[in-house]
Amino acid sequence: WVGCLSPEDYRAYVLPHTRNVIQNVEPGTPVIHFGTGTAALLELMKEAGGDVIGFDWRVDLGEAWQRVGDEVAVMGNLDPVQLFTNPAFIREQAGKILDRAAGKDGHIFNLGHGILPETPVDNVLSLIESVHELSRR
Repeated sequence: WVGCLSPEDYRAYVLPHTRNVIQNVEPGTPVIHFGTGTAALLELMKEAGGDVIGFDWRVDLGEAWQRVGDEVAVMGNLDPVQLFTNPAFIREQAGKILDRAAGKDGHIFNLGHGILPETPVDNVLSLIESVHELSRR
């Protein structure tokens, strides 16, 4: 729901509490800060803290990286609905995301949100294989 907030509301009502939670995580424990619909909030999410900023499929990977900088890793951002297509399309879409991340450190490939319960398991396995194969090139 955080993406429904304006930057002003996020700064006032969410950022201080999120920062407090993140600052109280056991030292040395990596923290992933994720939200959906957060295109307008990326800089504020970084300000709140975390080692990784995760975002959904509606945020362009390259733009997000520019906005949060290289001090944090980024995670994302395949649309989970694409797992209802076919292995060739899934591989193509995974490749596009990996191409955008090519040459940069700090990208964690992931879905842009949770996996849907009805997702075909074979397509999930196809995605995993594709990411492994395409990441080796």
